[in-house]
Amino acid sequence: LTTILTLTTGTIFVMWLGEQITERGVGNGISLLIFAGIVIGLPRGVQQVMTRVSGGDTLEILGVIGLVVALVAIIAFIVFVEAARRKIPVSYAKRHVGRQLVGGQQTTMPLKLNMGGVIPVIFASSVLSMPQSLFSALPPKNPANWYGKIFGFFQVFHAGDPYYELIFLSLIIFFTFFYVSIVFNVEEVADNLRKHGGFMPGIRPGRATAEYLNTILTRLTTVGAIYLALVAFFPQFMLSGFKVGRLPLIGNWLESFVSTTPGLGWIPTGMGYQFYFGGTSLLILVGVAMDTVAQIEAQLVMRNYEGFLGSGGRLRGRRA
Repeated sequence: LTTILTLTTGTIFVMWLGEQITERGVGNGISLLIFAGIVIGLPRGVQQVMTRVSGGDTLEILGVIGLVVALVAIIAFIVFVEAARRKIPVSYAKRHVGRQLVGGQQTTMPLKLNMGGVIPVIFASSVLSMPQSLFSALPPKNPANWYGKIFGFFQVFHAGDPYYELIFLSLIIFFTFFYVSIVFNVEEVADNLRKHGGFMPGIRPGRATAEYLNTILTRLTTVGAIYLALVAFFPQFMLSGFKVGRLPLIGNWLESFVSTTPGLGWIPTGMGYQFYFGGTSLLILVGVAMDTVAQIEAQLVMRNYEGFLGSGGRLRGRRA
C-alpha cells in the first residue's frame, strides 16, 4: 500500500510540475522532464567509457572513437529526417463572404516524413516486454513440458537474438502504419479542404484528393517506418550485438567466421558500452530539443528579435 501511494503521489506531482513548466516556461513540460531524466545519466556513462580507455588499450580507444562517430552520425541523421517535410501545394478559390471577396491565396500542406514520432518504437518495446514479464513471474515446475520449453525460449528472447530483432522491427513497421492512419485521416483532411474552398492543383476535390493524399502518405510512412526501424536497431546492435549463431542454416558458419575474423569478434556480444545510446532515447532527445528550439525561435520572432539561431540558422522543413 505504501509503494502504491508513493508511486501515485509521485506521478501526480510530476504531471503537475510538467503542466507548470508548459504554462510558465518554454516547451512541453512532460517532454522536458523526460529529456532531463535521460540526460542526467550521460555523465555516468561517459565516466564508464573513460574508465575503460584509461588503460591505453588501442582496441578500446578505437572502439570508443567508432562509437562516438556512430553516435554523431545517428544524431545528424535523426535531425535531418525529423526536419524533413513533403510540402503539398494547396490553393483556395475566391469566394464572397458578406461584401468582401476572400480566398485566392496559395499555400502548402507540410507532411512530416516521420509522422509516427517515437510512439511506434515504444509500442513495439512494450509488446515484446510483456511476455518476458509474465513468464518471469510464473516459472515452470517442469522444464521438460511445453510450458517449460516456451519459458526456455523467452529466457534467451532479448535484444541481440535474431528472432527478437525480426519481431521487433516488424512491430515497429506495423505500429508506424497503424499510428499514422489514426493521427492523419485523409478522408477528413480532404473533406475539410473541400468545405473551406481548398484544392490541390490538378486534383479534384473530395475523393480524388483523399486518394492522392493516401498515396503520398503511404510513401512517406514507408520511408518513416524504415527510418524508425534503423534508428531503433542500430544502437541496440552496437550495445547488445547480434547472436549470429542462432540464425537457421548459416548460424554456425557465421559464428565461426566472425569469431576468427579480426575486428568482428564484438558482433555476437556488442561493444558493451552501457550508456544511454538507445534509439528511443535518441529520438526523444532530438525531438524535444528541436521542438523547444523551434518554440524559443517563435517567441523571439514574435517579439521582433532576429531569432535564437540567427538569420541563417532557423529550423526549416526540408523536402523529402
